[in-house]
Amino acid sequence: MRINRIIGCALMGLIATPAAVNADTVLGVYAGAQGWNMGTSGGFADQDDVVDFDFDSQTNGAFYVALEHGVPFVPNVKLNRTIMDTEGDSTLTRSFTFDGQLFIENTSVDTTIDLNTTDVIFYYELFDNDLVSIDAGLNAKVVDGDLRVVSEQTAQEGRADFSGVVPMIYSRVAVGLPFTGLGAYFEGSYLSLDDNEARDFQAAITYSFIESLALDMTLQLGYRDVRVELDDLDNTYTDLSFDGAFAGIEFHF
Repeated sequence: MRINRIIGCALMGLIATPAAVNADTVLGVYAGAQGWNMGTSGGFADQDDVVDFDFDSQTNGAFYVALEHGVPFVPNVKLNRTIMDTEGDSTLTRSFTFDGQLFIENTSVDTTIDLNTTDVIFYYELFDNDLVSIDAGLNAKVVDGDLRVVSEQTAQEGRADFSGVVPMIYSRVAVGLPFTGLGAYFEGSYLSLDDNEARDFQAAITYSFIESLALDMTLQLGYRDVRVELDDLDNTYTDLSFDGAFAGIEFHF
């Protein structure tokens, strides 16, 4: 498959890259948490006929841990867990079928999305010093969702559970302003293949308020943009976008 060839070429290129300059020589651990004020747009279906709904803004969380080392040619690893739950009320602009239930145009429906993603990222530090760091690698994004449509008006309920793994290209670029503790970063994962598109981008300004041999602590203030447009993932079709500001804290041991 074309996606396998793309991933294979990317992995071979990364393996051929020399070890990073000034990377953690033994073991470095990064752990962080973010609060995300998330807006949602788009819709979903259990067939190739996605219906858009209205969703409320929600505050959700993301948590991550990364392990970096100085062993040549062995990738670093990062795990990132993101919660993207939301709900809303909509009046249907057209009829559609979901979970065997026919919901009629102009019917009021409650929609609920329980969606979690877990990023399993393998990456190399291509460059790393106090001014600039550049990472690149591969991300296996595990998507796990529960979608529900309920109409109290007609006493109907439809539900679909789905899960799957989305392979993505990963990169991160960070810059720092010496002697100030200030910095910025851009981090992103991306896939575009046939009718499938997935992206997960975030950019933030950072401030390191504790820097010591034992522990660094950094505040983050940024913006995150996620899109999940997937055709027939576990018999589910989605075209959903999530975006909004976030604040976070990171610990480096």
